[in-house]
Amino acid sequence: MDRPELSLQQLHAFAVLSEELHFGRTAERLGIAQPPLSQQIRRLEAKVGHPLFTRGPGAVALTEAGHQLLPAARRALDEIAVGLDAARRTGSGEAGRIRIGFSASLALTVLPGLLRAYHDRFPQVEMEIREMTTAPQVTALHEHVIDVGLLREPPDEPGLATETILSEEFIAVVPAAHPLAAQRVLPIKALADEPFVLLPRTAGPMLHDRILDLCRSAGFEPRLGQQAVEWQTVCALVEAGLGVSLAPASIRRIRLKGVAYRRIEPNSARTAVAVAWRRDDQNPLVTRFLETARSEP
Repeated sequence: MDRPELSLQQLHAFAVLSEELHFGRTAERLGIAQPPLSQQIRRLEAKVGHPLFTRGPGAVALTEAGHQLLPAARRALDEIAVGLDAARRTGSGEAGRIRIGFSASLALTVLPGLLRAYHDRFPQVEMEIREMTTAPQVTALHEHVIDVGLLREPPDEPGLATETILSEEFIAVVPAAHPLAAQRVLPIKALADEPFVLLPRTAGPMLHDRILDLCRSAGFEPRLGQQAVEWQTVCALVEAGLGVSLAPASIRRIRLKGVAYRRIEPNSARTAVAVAWRRDDQNPLVTRFLETARSEP
């Protein structure tokens, strides 16, 4: 069945007239003169091929054809109203679906508060949250798999924009039974003889290199031991006595009985947490997410 070309004005006039059953009151309600209203109804009747109203002295009533058309007309007008509202909300970044990548360790710091704030501001936006390390997030942004990423030590990547939203100090992660755990503040050089448990460089090259540079600045080349793609696993391997680590300060929220977290000296180095997005992305959902990220403490 071919779709008829119907004017929304005609459908609206028809729906209102079916409620008022009076041309004068309908014209007043629509804010138009009565002759244009009569023309709209006649044009709609011409497309139907049958009268939609009976017209008598002081009396207007729906015909059988009018009764058949009315439910469909109301549904169409309601659907258009819903569609217009959804389009406006989507165009302003207040509705739609946004795909967010995040590094697992950020669940210990900025992620919960940021997602809660964004959901509170834009409850009609559906969030698809994907856990992935920094390097896969960069790839996912380039391939349009995610819209924004929350990551550590963002690389300087062509086509991507980044903005730091948090800066964290580093801490030492050592077995609780190790003699080093007896010190409240550990010189980085005190870790020189210990094997290091780290995330693989492929998971986050910039963070991996920052940790190695901390060791080199303290005068030693770290001896790399076990690797794990998540900080919780790194801490578990440290608890097992397989080495030590240097980690972002928020990692101390991972509570393991056999692990001690200690401040380091010097402690001027910081690791950046950033939000990343495609530089040319005009998606209003991304714009609103960035606004929320910037406003969160």
